[in-house]
Amino acid sequence: MIIDADCHVSSGHITSVAITADELVQQMDQHQIDKALVWIAPPYSRQLEVENRALHRASKVHGDRLLAFGWANPRLGTTATKATIKRCFDEYGFIGIKFNGAQDDYLIDDPNLTLPYIEQAAAYGKPLAFHTGTDAYENTHPYRVGHIAAAYPELPILMVHMGGVGKPSLAHAAIETAQTHPNVTLIASETSTRDLIAAIETLGPDRVCYGSDAPFELMDVERARFEAVLTRFDASTYDKVMGGNIARLLVDAD
Repeated sequence: MIIDADCHVSSGHITSVAITADELVQQMDQHQIDKALVWIAPPYSRQLEVENRALHRASKVHGDRLLAFGWANPRLGTTATKATIKRCFDEYGFIGIKFNGAQDDYLIDDPNLTLPYIEQAAAYGKPLAFHTGTDAYENTHPYRVGHIAAAYPELPILMVHMGGVGKPSLAHAAIETAQTHPNVTLIASETSTRDLIAAIETLGPDRVCYGSDAPFELMDVERARFEAVLTRFDASTYDKVMGGNIARLLVDAD
């Protein structure tokens, strides 16, 4: 099974590259992708509830193809954020929630602004995902994900981009964080080829996942790049990175 573990969808063409869930599924069919882990697309703050609701509807239409995560933004205030987290799990039945301190401008482990909401979300026992990279160096450093992983050692944590967004890459910090915290799994979208190889060689084949970051990167090109890298490893590693690992966390455990 091939699962793309990083895709964004929108309720409409709100930016020049945004695609709808229907369009994403068409791309998946074209490129032989069985399932995709999906979250909303920018702008994240202005239409958060509209987009979360649209993703929920899309996940019902394409229930066998889309693994839907909600989105929470602590910058929108206590009442709104608590309601968003509750709605995402209790009403929409999302598999998990993603936090992006780069796009929404906050420290992902801020003890006052962010951690109360992470605590609320963690109480559901569902996976949490965090954007990481130098596009917002202080806000989304992989070590900050490590702080959260240490506080909730039984909770599955997805480190999206494994620190690879922006220059210089924070991939080595991401790998070190995953070494220290076994509940952290790396999604290697927007990650350099050499860093992808380093992650697999250091952590083994069970902790790294293929992701394209579609539509911001091309799904078929990123799949081809991952598959070229994985020719250096055995067939079992291919199966795990290209879908088995994320299936174990999100599909088999659901």
